[in-house]
Amino acid sequence: MSINNLMETARMKFYCDENRCIHCDGCSIACAEAHELPVEISRRKVITLNEGKQGEEFSLSIACMHCTDAPCEQVCPVDCFYIREDGIVLHDKDKCIGCAYCLYACPFGAPQFPRDGAFGIKGVMDKCTMCAGGPDQTNSEHERELYGQNRIAEGKVPMCAAMCSTKALLVGESEAVSNIVRERALSVGNIHSSQPNAYGWDKAYGSSILNRYPNK
Repeated sequence: MSINNLMETARMKFYCDENRCIHCDGCSIACAEAHELPVEISRRKVITLNEGKQGEEFSLSIACMHCTDAPCEQVCPVDCFYIREDGIVLHDKDKCIGCAYCLYACPFGAPQFPRDGAFGIKGVMDKCTMCAGGPDQTNSEHERELYGQNRIAEGKVPMCAAMCSTKALLVGESEAVSNIVRERALSVGNIHSSQPNAYGWDKAYGSSILNRYPNK
């Protein structure tokens, strides 16, 4: 499916509201527990920007942003990445050769590797699946072992968003998420985000969404 066609369909996206994130790490812990991840794999992490600067410090929950024009997919030499019709970016671990090209291309540092080594000895890549499993049979034992829970197939939101105590981490169809963010901003009398462009918005949501909702 072409990028233009993908943009015309409902696309699932993550968004972290920097005005609500309190760096509790509930999302990252919930992710690790739900998918039984090894200690060296962190599909989701919380970062603090401008730390120590009064009035400028804020935290964000970061993982794979399931980009519209995913750079990881473009650089993978074995085509292990694929984009579902709903925009979720997944990969086939049986095809991955551990070259780490995706890690170098990803602006969010989403690809994770179980071992620290150069080309081919890093092990098979792992990343956030938006709790949508992998290419194997849905909810099969093999799928769960490789990719963790498939909550999307069960009609549930990803575990990280479900466990966010302040509802800072949003997930859903991109325009619906955009509307929630705008409504929140308007409710406090400020239609602008505290940051000029919330971290990752332009990379993951694409220019068409930015132009449609210029004041996030």
